[in-house]
Amino acid sequence: MKKVATAKAPAAIGPYVQGMIVNNMFYSSGQIPLTADGVMVEGDITAQTNQVFENLKAVLAEAGSSLDQVVKTTVFMADMNDFAEMNEAYATHFGEHKPARSAVEVARLPKDSQVEIEVIALVK
Repeated sequence: MKKVATAKAPAAIGPYVQGMIVNNMFYSSGQIPLTADGVMVEGDITAQTNQVFENLKAVLAEAGSSLDQVVKTTVFMADMNDFAEMNEAYATHFGEHKPARSAVEVARLPKDSQVEIEVIALVK
């Protein structure tokens, strides 16, 4: 196992790492819409989803992977009524690539964010 950590994404805010590589697979921790400096992105679900993807791109790059190598995502949302807007932003980051996905509404997310996303990806 290899820990993945980069200063280009927010540091872990608890006893975990940004991600792990095991047998050429990368498993990310959930990313919320914090900047690399730890500042919460304010705004709607679109703005928050876009920041989450910036964080995911950074940890994927550190792991030697990228969004086009993602095989599965899990999206956690504070309000499923925001699904259409989240889905539109999500789609812009993946383009033609369509990984498997689960999306669920949860009672609350860390730092009261509106969205959290985790990925599983192949390591190049």
